[in-house]
Amino acid sequence: MDPGAAGEGTRVEHSELRADCGNCFGLCCVALAFTRSADFARDKAAGEPCGHLGAGHRCGIHDRLRDQGYAGCTVYDCLGAGQKVSRHTFAGRDWRDAADGGRKMFAVLPVVRQLHELLRHLAEVRTLPAAAELHDAAAAAATRVEALSLGSADELLALDVAAERAPVGELLRRASQLARARFPRPRDHRGADLMGSRLRGADLRGADLRGALLIGADLRGADLRGADLLGADLRGADLGGADVRDALFLTGPQLAAASGDPATRLPPGLGRPGHWA
Repeated sequence: MDPGAAGEGTRVEHSELRADCGNCFGLCCVALAFTRSADFARDKAAGEPCGHLGAGHRCGIHDRLRDQGYAGCTVYDCLGAGQKVSRHTFAGRDWRDAADGGRKMFAVLPVVRQLHELLRHLAEVRTLPAAAELHDAAAAAATRVEALSLGSADELLALDVAAERAPVGELLRRASQLARARFPRPRDHRGADLMGSRLRGADLRGADLRGALLIGADLRGADLRGADLLGADLRGADLGGADVRDALFLTGPQLAAASGDPATRLPPGLGRPGHWA
């Protein structure tokens, strides 16, 4: 039996881990810094509102960001942190009305986003049949992380996020090993520099590609089923015709940073980026 044919469960995307711009005060358009480059048309300091941010906290060029030189905006996803910070942490108080100009709110955003990233990966662990022995541990970890994300602004700013990531990271590593065990002799490319590599048609089923640099890599037609892509840099990678079904810890921003085509096979729950051919 083809080891890649065995499904690893359906990817779960909880609504609270999806960006809801209508319930956010445009935090990513203010809190984050831009550096003029191929990804951003101009420089913008952290805490400075983007010139395209309207009075109603909506982007004035959202439907044409790439055409206007803001491709970097299309690969950012707050994972629901924006609306949580806006509506829960700061109880619906607009940063424009804050005495500090919103500085504390902007500082809290990346903390909550990191916690939501952990929640997203823990949710995925609980969909992996091969990692069933870790489901209870993943649920317990998610309960703890969610409770932390609901803390006050001062509690969030005092939080040692790295210390919270460590045990979750170990749990994700164990889940990955269990899920990839069905693949014979999977390749180990963890943290590898594969920038611009010619991997067209490569058999990368079950490969460990955690943290790998795949910038500009030719992955056309590659089989990445069951590959661990946690933190892999896919900027400019060509996924045309590639099979990334059941790829582990793959995110929407990673896909948005890459290119693909109608033949690219995606995991359930991850949509095809609008700029793909």
